[in-house]
Amino acid sequence: MTYDFEVSDQIPASPEEIYSAWMSSEGHSAMTGGQAHIDPMVGGAFDAWDGYIQGTTLALEPSTRLVQTWRSAGFTVEHEDSQIEVLFEANEAGTLVKVRHSNVPDDQRGYEEGGWQKSYFDPMKGYFESK
Repeated sequence: MTYDFEVSDQIPASPEEIYSAWMSSEGHSAMTGGQAHIDPMVGGAFDAWDGYIQGTTLALEPSTRLVQTWRSAGFTVEHEDSQIEVLFEANEAGTLVKVRHSNVPDDQRGYEEGGWQKSYFDPMKGYFESK
């Protein structure tokens, strides 16, 4: 069984800055604190968090939206890839980043229960605040 969820947080940077960092090996590594390798095109492979996460980019709308398959080292061979849709919404304080994570295995609830916050949103805030 799988489930879907959405998480979001306010990041103190423009959608362009966040999107650019997300889709760059150097930027993604710097903003999360874990090594990443990003092929920044539709159909391109990526890995993040020192290889813990891997997937393929399915759709890109620069500075607005990206869609990627998402698989962690915690998935078993029986688990299908999950999918993330990341939306970047500009506002006066920077950008509201929304992550819609779908087809997540039921036994992988850590992403919703603090994983995205701890591994992405919190480090992103620190990275962009220090720029």
